Amino acid sequence: MNYLKYIFLLFPLVLLAQELETVKDSIPREYLIIEGDSVPRVTIDLDEVMLLHRLKFDSKQQRIRYLILRRKTIKVYPYAKLAADRLDSMNQRMATLKRARDKKRYTKRVQKYIEGEFSDELKKLTRTEGQILVKLIHRQTGTTAFDLIKELRSGWRAFWYNTTASMFDISLKREFDPLNEKEDYLIEDILQRNFQSGVLERQKSAFKIDFYDLTEKWIYNKTPE
Repeated sequence: MNYLKYIFLLFPLVLLAQELETVKDSIPREYLIIEGDSVPRVTIDLDEVMLLHRLKFDSKQQRIRYLILRRKTIKVYPYAKLAADRLDSMNQRMATLKRARDKKRYTKRVQKYIEGEFSDELKKLTRTEGQILVKLIHRQTGTTAFDLIKELRSGWRAFWYNTTASMFDISLKREFDPLNEKEDYLIEDILQRNFQSGVLERQKSAFKIDFYDLTEKWIYNKTPE
């Protein structure tokens, strides 16, 4: 008898829960069909949008230098991105190879491919464009151009390439350091603006870069907390 009492006490609660569930399920929803995607969606994931400060220059010369840096950065960034893509593909492929002979053979093939893909275009770069490219290669891969060459070639080749580059005031060992180098911060500023405008295809840097902290330091002369 006691069991029946509890059942009758719980019965209205069960009915209420079913009613609430029915009401909830009866709420009409609008589904979005995205072109090329067969799965209806209730929401759309949007890309992160950065709030960038307005550009201001203390002089005409500063503005001209920024515009020149922007032109050169936009020109060489695709090469750095391509290098990062190729390196990532190579590392994934190398992970599937077991024998040292196969890895060596594959590495040589990648070397020839990258050299053939890059060499003609890189010969056309100016000294400053070449140095910006070296910095961006470090930004995109997390490794200096010197160490990449050392890894793909021999240490002697890397040393020789660095010595040759130094004749043109280019160091293959240069890192991208926007925290301590004003020019590198300006390069990062140029990248972020052109990622957002769609001029450049966004590719995450190989290491964390807090653009807002950098802006606090270089533009507003504040030390980030």
